[in-house]
Amino acid sequence: MPRVAGVDIPGDKRIEFALRYIHGIGPKLALDVLKEAQIEVGVKARDLTEEEGARIGSVIDRNYQVEGRLRRMVQSNIARLKDIRCYRGVRHRMHLPVRGQRTRTNARTRKGPRKTVAGKKGVKEMR
Repeated sequence: MPRVAGVDIPGDKRIEFALRYIHGIGPKLALDVLKEAQIEVGVKARDLTEEEGARIGSVIDRNYQVEGRLRRMVQSNIARLKDIRCYRGVRHRMHLPVRGQRTRTNARTRKGPRKTVAGKKGVKEMR
C-alpha cells in the first residue's frame, strides 16, 4: 500500500479513487490535487513513483486540512457551538438531529435504539 500525506491508500485502485480514502478528500478535491501535482488521472496508485507521491503529499499538506487536523477542527467547532449555547449546540448536546430533520419518526441514528416506555395495553374494554 502506498502512503500519501501520512495515510495508507489502496494500491490496486486508480489514484483519483484511492485519494478519497484520506479523510477530508472527496471526488472534486482529489481531481484538483492531481491537477495541481501534475499527475495523470487514471494511473493506479501502486504505479506512482516516490517523487509523484511526495508531490501529492506536499500539495495536500500545503493547501488542505485533512485527517487529524480536520477532525480536531470539526470537534472544536462543535465544542464552540455547545459553549455559546446556540440552537445547533443545544441539538448536539441532546444528541438530536442538528439540521432541521424531523424527530417524531426516524432520527434513529442520532437518538439511538428505541427506549420502550411502559404504558397501558391496547385491550378493548368490555361493556
